[in-house]
Amino acid sequence: MSPDTLAQRKARWCAHLDGQPGHLFTINFTPDAPAWVWPWPSLRRERLNSAWEQYAHQRERMDWLRDDTIPHLALHTGTEIFAEAFGCRVVRPEDNMPFALPLITDASEVAGVRVPELSASSLAYLFDMMDELRQRAGDDAVMKLVDIQSPMDIAALIWDKNDFYPAMLEAPEAVHELAAKVAQFQVTFLDEWFARYGRELVAHYPTYYLPFGLTLSEDEVGVVNTAMFVEFFLPELEALSQRYGALGMHCCADAVHQWDNFLRIPNLRVLNFVQPEEVVRSAFRYFAGNVVQMHCWSGDGPCETWPAQYPAGSRFIIEASAATREEALALSEQLWTACGRT
Repeated sequence: MSPDTLAQRKARWCAHLDGQPGHLFTINFTPDAPAWVWPWPSLRRERLNSAWEQYAHQRERMDWLRDDTIPHLALHTGTEIFAEAFGCRVVRPEDNMPFALPLITDASEVAGVRVPELSASSLAYLFDMMDELRQRAGDDAVMKLVDIQSPMDIAALIWDKNDFYPAMLEAPEAVHELAAKVAQFQVTFLDEWFARYGRELVAHYPTYYLPFGLTLSEDEVGVVNTAMFVEFFLPELEALSQRYGALGMHCCADAVHQWDNFLRIPNLRVLNFVQPEEVVRSAFRYFAGNVVQMHCWSGDGPCETWPAQYPAGSRFIIEASAATREEALALSEQLWTACGRT
């Protein structure tokens, strides 16, 4: 079984996302991957070295392992980055991911929140680091997008949630105002990102490729009803999807009641849920034929039997894991055949 080229892999992704029946698969095999580095600004050099080593590892894997992985430059970040740019204090534990503390606690404070100037913001150093990686790898290198959340999700970090959710009922205009400020800054950031690095990308979570578009997390929709989703969340998702041409979305909320609304998002290409097996099974059926699915659970039994478990007309991105090189090669051959490739 010979390896295939990067162009062939990208072509399979494009066809899959455009509606071609079938499934893609990636194999997690990382015994020689670089050690994890916490995403702290003070660890700039360590993060750059780790990102480069990871990229080199992925490129080398293409020589012997055939799957649908797209090698990419990944600068790991956390959920705090946009909230920090708005002035939130960030806590960086020694053994966990950074997190932002709320900046405001009341609707009366929203008017005083200022939209940051990108080049002077706490996000500017990320461009410096990505520029260095891109210069080293070349202009054809695919970049992994930083941790992007919806404007409303970021607003829920900036504004203490104990007051944020009641404000959706008691001061909705303030909620819309803050989310609009976040969206304004987020678009400025994204426009700059795509101008520098091109439109193709790998999602920050989970790892999948888009030839163009935007990927983000939408994790606050589980605690609002469907009418509130339509009022507060759907318009900004529609605007982002239309601006960038496609949308991939991660959701780890208990949000089955929003599934109808998810299908109202234009150009929705990929959905990822982190939920119990029974919920994922329901999603298999619910979204079959509508959107590519890549969930935290992919099937029962040996992974080569998973494609046969999916509903007719569905399109999945399968993740399998291997402990050894020999196991990775065996999985590759099995999944290649199970996905109907010759």
